[in-house]
Amino acid sequence: MKRVVGLTGGIACGKTTVAQMFDDLGIPIVDADDLAREVVEPGTPGLQRVVEKFGKGVLDNEGRLDRKKVGDMVFNDEEARDALNAILHPLIGAAGAKRLEALQQHPAPYLMYEAALLVETGSYKAFSALVVVSADESLQRLRLIARDGYTVAEANARIASQLPLARKIAVADYVVTNNGDLEATRQQVGEVHAKLVSRFASKESH
Repeated sequence: MKRVVGLTGGIACGKTTVAQMFDDLGIPIVDADDLAREVVEPGTPGLQRVVEKFGKGVLDNEGRLDRKKVGDMVFNDEEARDALNAILHPLIGAAGAKRLEALQQHPAPYLMYEAALLVETGSYKAFSALVVVSADESLQRLRLIARDGYTVAEANARIASQLPLARKIAVADYVVTNNGDLEATRQQVGEVHAKLVSRFASKESH
């Protein structure tokens, strides 16, 4: 089996940017966020179960899941969030496993699975290594305001609702700090990539 590296990070830390940099180095990325969209496409059992649980109000005019509406709905409601995760996580996990299996013949030295909640769910333990993307909290706040149109209070609430970044860093094998200098970030990604290639190559040779 080809090694799979987990990639996660704090909200608005630039996880997708870092994933793209690994992709540029020839590493296939399986993105849990893409899978989360696929498992609730119109006509899927996933969407049907979400509608059964939360009602047709979660759909937009085209019959697709309104992700922002659902996100706002579960943000302050732990019970609703748990119910949604109970529907989606097994579907995303199964889709991810299928995608990773399909990539087993890829020539890359390892594969990468990108997801926001690897540490929260404990699933990071299943990966051969964990890369965490971090950024200063002030930058996270600015990016949330610019990217999602949040007010300062809303951005702060989103950051506060997450597992503290320090907890993710504590279990990371490698940390990439993405504070806005993309060249510096790219250099860190290159260094982590080289370490991963070397680490897995040495394990193969034993």
